[in-house]
This record gives sequence, structure tokens and C-alpha cells, in this order.
Amino acid sequence: MTLHTFVGEPWSDYGLIDCGQGRKLERYGPYRFIRPEPQAMWAPANADWDADAEFVPGSDDEGGGRWFYERPVPKEGWPLTWDDVTFQASCTPFRHLGFFPDMAPVWTWMRARIADRPEAQIMNLFGYTGVGTLAMAASGAQLVHVDASKKSVAAGRVNAELSGLHDRPIRWIVDDAAKFTAREVRRGRRYDGILLDPPKYGRGPDGEVWRLEEDLPRLIADCRQLLDTDSRFLFLTVYAVRMSALAIGELLRQTFADLPGTVEAGELAVREEARGIALPTAIWARWSR
Repeated sequence: MTLHTFVGEPWSDYGLIDCGQGRKLERYGPYRFIRPEPQAMWAPANADWDADAEFVPGSDDEGGGRWFYERPVPKEGWPLTWDDVTFQASCTPFRHLGFFPDMAPVWTWMRARIADRPEAQIMNLFGYTGVGTLAMAASGAQLVHVDASKKSVAAGRVNAELSGLHDRPIRWIVDDAAKFTAREVRRGRRYDGILLDPPKYGRGPDGEVWRLEEDLPRLIADCRQLLDTDSRFLFLTVYAVRMSALAIGELLRQTFADLPGTVEAGELAVREEARGIALPTAIWARWSR
């Protein structure tokens, strides 16, 4: 299987300014932030970084840490825009800022897959704050957005209001993604496309436990049952795990062996503005027609 790289390019409201020595400097609208980045093992382009805040990780293995502010940053967040979608960015306790900018080329790719099917039925599992959901809804698709976090789904609804997409056909669902998908299979539902971004570990609203290595194969098998020969894509992204793109690509290849189409895999990356370096951020695999 040939591996491919999806590289997110800078846009007006986001850019990876510089990276190196285990950190990265990014701009989110009018604000600049420094965050840890273990894969930036090289030297940065510039020695001195001027940022509004920096996230300093904790000493434990659970991903803890805190933000340190050099200048005031709105606690309630501030609006950013990608293409025709507006959404709220904010400094979360989990080191990110409320969305994943490396997904921008994926949103563009998914839109292209359904360009001739404006009312396509799309499901976004582990949908978080809904930027990917709104990117698809803005192109005319009908969305089912699923996340176990009430707070994330509420943020998605706020982003829909900001984007002027609150009246679009979007079902905002607080549920365990695996359980919801299994119920959709039993209901005989079908979709034109599925986007899923499962965490390494998580809990559903009723205490359901999700472990990626154990539970991903069953979830992918259920997703396969929701797609047919008229469907267009399944796109899977995986962050922060010791797993290969070849491994998740093979999982999809075997699961989708009975459907016509192509299975590919690779890495997500973001283009650094200082030197054009592609900073890797995640792995992905996809089936498409």
C-alpha cells in the first residue's frame, strides 16, 4: 500500500509559524500560541518566539498541563473562519484550541467526493465541536453529528449559529459513537460518507469505555454496514497513538474488500510558514469511490 501525505496549508485565520525543539508556534486569528510538539525534532527557524500564551505540559503521562499567558486572551473564545464556516476558538485544558487545523484538507477532499450529490447523507463520529460537520453542511449535505460530550455538541450548535447554518439539516446527538453506530446498523440505515476521529481512550455519556486498539475494528465493521456501492467515502483519522498508517489502512482494505473503490492511507501534516516544512500530526486511512 502506497502512503500519501495530506498537508494543510496556511489560511488567513490559521498558520503554523515556526516549529522545532519539541514545540510549535501557531497563529489563530489575532493571537499566537506555543504548544508542545514532540515530532518537531529539528531546530526552529527563529530563536525568539513572541506568543500570547504557551501550554506547558505536566509531568504525568495523562496529558496534563496548563496555559501560561503573556497577554490577555478572551476566555470565552474568539471567532475564526475557514472558507464559509465560522467557529469559536478557545484555549482548552487539553492543549488544543477547539478544532484541529490539520483537518482542513480533509474537509476539502470530502466536499469534492459529494460535489454532485448536494443532499448526501453524512455521519461524523466523535465530531467534537463540529467544524467538519459544518464544512459538509455548508456544501448542502445532511449531517448526523455524534459525540459523547454534551459540552462539545453544545459548542457545535454555537458554531452552527456563528456560521449561519443553524437551520441546516444537522442532527446533533450526544451518545457513545460505537453504540450509536451499532443501532444505525440494526435500523438498516445507510450513508453516503462517514468521517470518524476516535480518541485513544474515552468514555461515553453512560460510562461506556472506548479503547482504540480493542474497539476500532468492530466500529469500522459497523461503519462498513452503513455504506454501499452508491456511497462515496469513509475517512478515519488517528492521533496520539503508537500505530502505523499501514495498519489502519490494512484494516480498511480487508473490511471493505467486498465493495468497489480504493483504500489509501498516510499522514496528516501542517505546512510551516517559515521554511515550508511539513509537520506530521496524525495518521489516516480512507475508502472512497
